[in-house]
Amino acid sequence: QINPTVGDFRGNVAKIVKYIERARAAGAALVAFPELAVCGYPPEDLLLRPRFLRDSLLAVQEVARCCRGITAVAGFADSEEGRVFNAAAVISDGKVQGVYRKIELPNYGVFDEKRYFSPGRECVPFSVQGTAFVVTICEDVWVEGSTAERCVTERKAPVVINISASPFH
Repeated sequence: QINPTVGDFRGNVAKIVKYIERARAAGAALVAFPELAVCGYPPEDLLLRPRFLRDSLLAVQEVARCCRGITAVAGFADSEEGRVFNAAAVISDGKVQGVYRKIELPNYGVFDEKRYFSPGRECVPFSVQGTAFVVTICEDVWVEGSTAERCVTERKAPVVINISASPFH
């Protein structure tokens, strides 16, 4: 678990890369980082700024360039065609292999994700060293009968990587 700082892309990338290197040195095949780790959690109104979203994508690419010999899952703010997504990049061999976008967006208590994010639509299967896995983000595993649950069942993925972050106090 790491403690990223909201908006500190350079510092967050350095921290992520440091822990990728430590995990690789320890012999890990996969390392997972929290929800929105690249941009920091919770980014809130910063998600309304195009430059912040562009910086998030550039930071993920920087992490990817440093990720060899191990698979990493890292949360970031993704965007496409004017929509913003709470996403997780699956990274290995120096590039982003795929992206999962959070489907179940909480909107209660301190959570206001529907204000900022569009929901993802599908799960994407991945594999590391021959083991299939799917990635989900936080609330995706809490909702019974959700798209994420159906994906795991239908694809018979033996491993689910769920990245999560919660507000601090």
